[in-house]
Amino acid sequence: MNKVYAHLKTVTRHRHEVIKNCIRAGIPVQGLLHDLSKYSPAEFLVSCKNFQGTRSPNEAERELKGYSTAWMHHKGRNRHHFEYWTDYNPKTRKVEGVKMPLNYVVEMFCDRVAASKIYMGDSYTDRAPLDYFLRGKATRMIHPKTSALLEHMLTMLAENGEDYTFAYLRHIVTRNR
Repeated sequence: MNKVYAHLKTVTRHRHEVIKNCIRAGIPVQGLLHDLSKYSPAEFLVSCKNFQGTRSPNEAERELKGYSTAWMHHKGRNRHHFEYWTDYNPKTRKVEGVKMPLNYVVEMFCDRVAASKIYMGDSYTDRAPLDYFLRGKATRMIHPKTSALLEHMLTMLAENGEDYTFAYLRHIVTRNR
């Protein structure tokens, strides 16, 4: 029961942080709807079983099974994950990243910042989400324009801080409505 409570607390803290970020970025409704699938039995029960508190329970499930059922459920229902935006390209005959709509890239940014804060705690800096992104950049199946836009946002956060970056996000979201 301790893992259940700990996971529930972590997921809820994360959601609240994302909601706060999405409001600051000008996409409040997306913030309110963010990651609701994490409370579904397909994700919640598996994640409770694999909860560790210092990283995603999906990593532990992958180590046990070679894949994560919770993650496959999650990425297929949440458009702020670049993994949702892949499709078969009839020209290349390969599965490739599809360019994400701006509002979902902004939500992905809000999610990454929140996750870094929750998992890193007091060691979080505004550079941490960018460093995490850069570590996995070479192996990520993401549309090049989506990747460049997210990296731009994360670099802006690292160099200029939250107030500047969220003001910029509000501006581009409003301009693109």
